[in-house]
Amino acid sequence: MKIEDGCLVSLDVSMYDAQGELLEKTESPLVYLHGAGDIFPRIEAALAGQEAGYRTSVMLEPEDAFGDADASLVHLVECRRLGPQVEVGMRYEGLPGQADGRIYTVTDVAEAMAVLDGNHPLAGYALRFDLHVRSVERASDDELSAADRPQPPDFLRVVETQDLRRPPGHRRH
Repeated sequence: MKIEDGCLVSLDVSMYDAQGELLEKTESPLVYLHGAGDIFPRIEAALAGQEAGYRTSVMLEPEDAFGDADASLVHLVECRRLGPQVEVGMRYEGLPGQADGRIYTVTDVAEAMAVLDGNHPLAGYALRFDLHVRSVERASDDELSAADRPQPPDFLRVVETQDLRRPPGHRRH
């Protein structure tokens, strides 16, 4: 069966940076619904019309993946505004006192100040995806109705809700 809209596609995926360093690799096949916006459009386009067994590499520039890094999303914040024991890698929903819906990651801590970055960790990176199509099948009606809420693979998600901390004074609207 050829890959077309409404097909469930099972893939092995490896993601590399521009220098060829492996960043992530699926441990079990990634299954996505073709045509539902579950994966990057350029990858979906590269797979359209292909069949099980197909292998390819797709290069994505930042604008085709996680976007360009935006310097306006990097903020210097006093650690005391973020709570006790602020560490690099911690994630916050919004900036202190602001509910902007963005996830910020602490990228540096020095002299009672923290750098919060609202960019995706891979923003600004050109990436290569090595893909191997394991299987292609027609999606059921239930699977098609679930397409309203696509679930990207873990390494393409910014963070999980349980990983978030809300800074003191943060109100969710």
